[in-house]
Amino acid sequence: MSTFYVANDHAGLQLKAEVAQYLSSAGHTVIDLGTNSPASTDYPDYAKALADRVAAEPGAFGVLVCGTGQGMAMAANRVHGVRAAVCSDTFSARATRQHNNANVLCLGQRVVGVGLALDIVNVFATTAFEGGRHAARIAKFDPS
Repeated sequence: MSTFYVANDHAGLQLKAEVAQYLSSAGHTVIDLGTNSPASTDYPDYAKALADRVAAEPGAFGVLVCGTGQGMAMAANRVHGVRAAVCSDTFSARATRQHNNANVLCLGQRVVGVGLALDIVNVFATTAFEGGRHAARIAKFDPS
């Protein structure tokens, strides 16, 4: 099983809790980086905290939740080694793992319901990177 860091802003509080519980029940190690309050927060702070942890721990994954997932993805993708993807369907979750080796999933609590979100998380957590021709493309993300 994998380690999953989870984090959210105030707009993603409820869905993050559902995702964390789901991942834990599936046998993954879940580390919650907050917020655990409905008080207004700044999503870049939580996205960076999670992205830093995922980038520093090869093989770890992250799930970020805000209203749309977009802001979290934009902030997380600024961290070298993070490949964050917003997914609102299972096809995208599968493809972004297979072809892009995404290591952070971003969800929008105002976009997807809990049932669909958990299906997306399941696909993301159980799909492997295909490597091959995709690895060379990923290498171009962070040229040395």
